Amino acid sequence: MKKNKAKLVLEDGRVFNGVSFGAAGETYGEVVFNTGMTGYQEILTDPSYKGQIVTMTYPLIGNYGINTEDVESRRVFVAGFVVKEVSRIASNWRSEKTLDEYLKENNIIGIQDVDTRALTRHIRLRGAMKAVISTEDLDDKSLTKKAKTSQGLVGIDLVKEVTFGEKQEFSKEGKYKVVAIDCGIKTNILRLLAQNDCRVTVVPARTSAEEILNENPDGLFLSNGPGDPAGVPYVVETVKKLLGKLPIFGICLGHQMLGLALGGKTYKLKFGHHGCNQPTKDLKTGKIDITSQNHGFCVDIDSLNKGDIEITHINLNDNTLEGMRHKKMPIFSVQYHPENAPGPHDAEYLFKEFTNMMEDRIAQKG
Repeated sequence: MKKNKAKLVLEDGRVFNGVSFGAAGETYGEVVFNTGMTGYQEILTDPSYKGQIVTMTYPLIGNYGINTEDVESRRVFVAGFVVKEVSRIASNWRSEKTLDEYLKENNIIGIQDVDTRALTRHIRLRGAMKAVISTEDLDDKSLTKKAKTSQGLVGIDLVKEVTFGEKQEFSKEGKYKVVAIDCGIKTNILRLLAQNDCRVTVVPARTSAEEILNENPDGLFLSNGPGDPAGVPYVVETVKKLLGKLPIFGICLGHQMLGLALGGKTYKLKFGHHGCNQPTKDLKTGKIDITSQNHGFCVDIDSLNKGDIEITHINLNDNTLEGMRHKKMPIFSVQYHPENAPGPHDAEYLFKEFTNMMEDRIAQKG
C-alpha cells in the first residue's frame, strides 16, 4: 500500500511528520488529546469536537471498525484525527467498514505514524493550540504561518454550525415534557432522557425563552456543544430569562452557559479534559465517579455566588468545577457527560434527579 506523506504543524512551530489516511487535503483546528482506549466512533461524531483536531493517546485505533448504530450525531464533526497507528484489520461482528473508509466518506483528514506521546506531552506543557494537518503543503514555515493565522476557539460561536435548524420531536411518550436546547446534543443523551420517562422536544440554539415556555415543558435541558460558552451569549440570555421558571439540567457546555447565566465567569483550561477516564468527586457523598469529558473551558468556582450556589462535584486531577446546584431554585448541572457510561453507570442517577425535580414541580402546580 502506498504511503502518502502528511504533516501536523502547531502554531508554535512544532512539526510532526506522518502518513496520511482518510481524506487528503488540508484542515485546521485546535489540537487536543483524548485519553480513551476505545470510543473513537463516538468521539468522531460528537459535535462538541467541532473545530478540534483530536489526538488519540492509545497507540492502536480502528481495530473494531465502524458501525451505523454507535454514532452520536448526524455526521462526523472533528476537524482532523491524529493516531500512532491505524489498525489494518477491523474485526467485530458489528463492524461495517474500516476507520480509513469512514474518514474518506466524510472527508475528514487523518494522520498516522505520529509520535502521539511526544505530541501529548507537548500539549500538556505548552497547552492546547491551533494546528494544521496537510497532505498538500509540506513546507514547515508555510504551515506554521497557516496555523498561526487560522481561527481559534476563544470567543467563536461554533454552536451555530452544529445545532439543528428546526424543532424536532425525539420521543413522544413519557410522563415529563422536556425541551432540550440543541447546542450540539448527543444522541445517547436523548436516549437516556427518553428511558427516564421523558417526552423530548429538541429546539435550535436560537430558540427564545418565550418559544420554549410556549411548549409548556416540565423541564429544560441544556446540552453539550463545542467551543467557548462566551461565544453564545444569545443562549445565555435565554437561560437567564428561564431561571426560576423551570427545573433546569445542564451538561458540559450547558453547565458552562448556566454558570454564566447565574453570574459566574468562564475561562480556558490549559489543555482541557478529553477522555472517558476522568475522576470526579461528589462532595456530598464522597463517591468517586469515573466520567467521560470533552471540554476546553471551565466555570470559575470563585466567580460563583456561594450564597445561592452549592459546589457539588470537583475534578480530582486539577480541582476544577465539575458540578453545581442552586440552593433555592430547581437547577443543577455537571461538566462531564453522564450519558457516556464509562463507569459504566456511575452518573446515570443525574437523570433521575432531573425527573424528581420535574415531579416536584408538577405536584406544586397541583
